[in-house]
Amino acid sequence: MASQGPREDEIGPGWTIGTMLGLAVLAVAWAPFWGMEHIPFSALRGIADDSTTYILWNLRIPRVLMAFMAGVALATSGMVFQAMFRNPLATPFTLGVSSGASLGAAVCYQSGWSFALLGISGVSISAFIGALVSIVLVYVLTSSSRQGSSTATMLLAGVAISFFFSSLILFLQYMSDFTRSFQMLRWVMGGLQNIVGFSDVLNVFAFVLSGCLIVWYLLLDLNLLSTGEDFAFSRGVNVSQVKALLFFSVSLMVGAVVAICGPIGFVGLMAPHVCRLLIGSDHRRLYPATLLFGGAMLVVCDTISRTLLAPTELPVGILTALLGGPFFLWLLLARRRDLGAV
Repeated sequence: MASQGPREDEIGPGWTIGTMLGLAVLAVAWAPFWGMEHIPFSALRGIADDSTTYILWNLRIPRVLMAFMAGVALATSGMVFQAMFRNPLATPFTLGVSSGASLGAAVCYQSGWSFALLGISGVSISAFIGALVSIVLVYVLTSSSRQGSSTATMLLAGVAISFFFSSLILFLQYMSDFTRSFQMLRWVMGGLQNIVGFSDVLNVFAFVLSGCLIVWYLLLDLNLLSTGEDFAFSRGVNVSQVKALLFFSVSLMVGAVVAICGPIGFVGLMAPHVCRLLIGSDHRRLYPATLLFGGAMLVVCDTISRTLLAPTELPVGILTALLGGPFFLWLLLARRRDLGAV
C-alpha cells in the first residue's frame, strides 16, 4: 500500500493538467462563435454570407488567439516573478514594464504621431520602446546598486520606475486636450478591440514562444531560485546569469503583449496562485498548468467583456481588475492568517 503514494502524486497533477488542457482547447474553440452576434459553425467552411465569414476570420479568430497568447504570457511571467522575488504578490508589471509601455503610448498620442511600420501601428511601436526603456533602466539601476543585482533591489527599482513613469503619464494627460487624454485613458484600460487580422498575432507570437521556451528550459533553476539565492548558488546555479535571462525574456514577452493589448492586470497574479493551490509549487508541473489556465482565463474574460454590455464593449482590463481586486484582498487575508498561525 505504501508504494501507491508516489503513483497517486504523479497521477493527480497529470489529470489536473489534462483537464486544464481540455478547458483551454474548449475555450479557444468556442469563443470565436460567441459574441454580440452569434456565428454558426458552418461559417468555418465558408457556408455563410460574406460579412459573417469576414467577422469570423478577420476579427473573432485573431482576437481569440491574441487573448490566449496574452494570457499565456501574463500568467507565465507572473509565475516567474513570484518565484524570483519569493513574493506571492509579485505581478508581471512589478518591474515597470506596464508603466513604461503606457508612457510610450501616451507620448505617441500627445505628439500626434500617425505612422505604421511593417503593419505595426505607431502606438504599439512607441509602447514597446517604452517597455524596453523601462526594462533597461531597471537592469542598469539594479546592476549599479551597492547591494548588487539582488531580487530586493530589482523589485525596488521596478517600483520606483513604475511610479515615476505613472506620474509622467498623468502629466501628459493633464497637458493634453480632451480627445488625446481620452485616448490615453482608453489605452491604459487594456483591451483587444483593435485586433484585426493575423499580423499582430504573428508579431507577438515570436516573443511569447521564445519567452516560454526559455522559462521551460530554466524550470529546475527556477525551482531552486524560489527557495533562495544562496541555496540555488550552493546547488550550482549561476544565479546572476539565470536571473538576467529570465528577467529579459519574460519582460520582453510582457512588453510585446502590452504594446498590442495595453496593460491587462491581475492575470499574472491570479493564474499562478489558482494553479498552485490545485497542483503544488513544483514548477515542472505548475508551469504547464499556469500557461493553460492563464490563456483560457483571458479568452473567457474577453468573450464576456465583448458580450456583457452589448452592443457596447467593456475593456477586458476592467473585467480582470474587477476579478483581481477581491482575489488580491483574499490573498492578503490568507497570508495574514498564515502568519498569525505561526
